[in-house]
Amino acid sequence: MSENRPLIGVIGSGSETYPAFSVPLGRWLAEKGCDLINGGGGGVMSSVAQAFAEISSRKGRVIGVIPAASPCDTKEGRSAYSPPKGYPNPWVDVPIYTHLHLSGDSGKETASRNHIIILSAEKIVAFPGGAGTRSEIQLAMEYRKPLIIFNPNGEWDEFKSEPTPVVKDLGDVLQWLENTIAANE
Repeated sequence: MSENRPLIGVIGSGSETYPAFSVPLGRWLAEKGCDLINGGGGGVMSSVAQAFAEISSRKGRVIGVIPAASPCDTKEGRSAYSPPKGYPNPWVDVPIYTHLHLSGDSGKETASRNHIIILSAEKIVAFPGGAGTRSEIQLAMEYRKPLIIFNPNGEWDEFKSEPTPVVKDLGDVLQWLENTIAANE
C-alpha cells in the first residue's frame, strides 16, 4: 500500500536555477516526506528536483510532466513524437509524457502541460520565471489552488494585489508550506 504524501508543485524559470532558494526548498520538501511535481525540464525544475533527489532518506518522488517537442495532432506528428531536448531532466523519477507542446506565452492554452501540473499539485510554489511561469501562476489562481509566490527581487509585484501570498523570503515560503500541509493532515 502506498503512502499518501503531499504533492507539491514548484514552478519557475526553465533556464535560471536560483540555487540559493531552489536547493533549500528541494531538500526541505524531500525531508518533509512530500512528492514534487514540475515540468521536468531545466532551470528551477532541475535544480529543485536535484536537491530533492539527493536526499538519500527521502520517501517522495519527483514527477515531471513532459511536453512534446512538436504538435501531435496528426498521425505523422504522433509517429515522430519526442520530448524537447533536455526533457526529462535526470532527477525525474516518474516522467509523464504528454502530447502537449505549448508553453511560454501559450501556457494557458489547452495544448499546454501547465494545466496538468497545476491541477495535480496540492500546493504550488511559484519562483521567478518568464511567460510560462506567469501562465502557471494565473492558472493556479483561476483553478483556486493553494499558491504562494516567491518574489525575492520584485519579479512578481504584479500579483501583490491578488489574494495569494507574495513573499520575498524563502523562510516565509517554508512556513506557508508547513502550515498548509499541516492543515490537511
